[in-house]
Amino acid sequence: MKIESWLFGAGAFFFIPVAIAYGFLTQWHEWVGVLGILLVGGLVGMIGAYLGFTGKRIGMRPEDRPDAEIHEGAGEQGHFSPWSWWPLVLGIACASGFLGLAVGFWITFIAGGIAVVALVGWVFEYSRGDHAH
Repeated sequence: MKIESWLFGAGAFFFIPVAIAYGFLTQWHEWVGVLGILLVGGLVGMIGAYLGFTGKRIGMRPEDRPDAEIHEGAGEQGHFSPWSWWPLVLGIACASGFLGLAVGFWITFIAGGIAVVALVGWVFEYSRGDHAH
């Protein structure tokens, strides 16, 4: 994870000076852009620090070594739900939430209810048995 942490860490050293330069170019009258760029710099800094600490904890992956063989990365990469419809429902709820912010705030409450149902359904999907929707 050395490359990933370096890329995100370098982003922090890029975005923070850009935010300061942006502030000078707008004569500090446009604070939303300055704050947004500073927040992006802080976010990439936090992600870079997390990846750096995780990389030190777990050691070198096959992707990090130039002498690694393809078969070293074989095996299970995680657990995924190939037949799950709950991510789609949650995506629709999030899109409806943003629609509610743009069109009418009452839509956001409906989207919040749908999102809660989708999250509960997704979390407890395997507690009900295979393919039980």
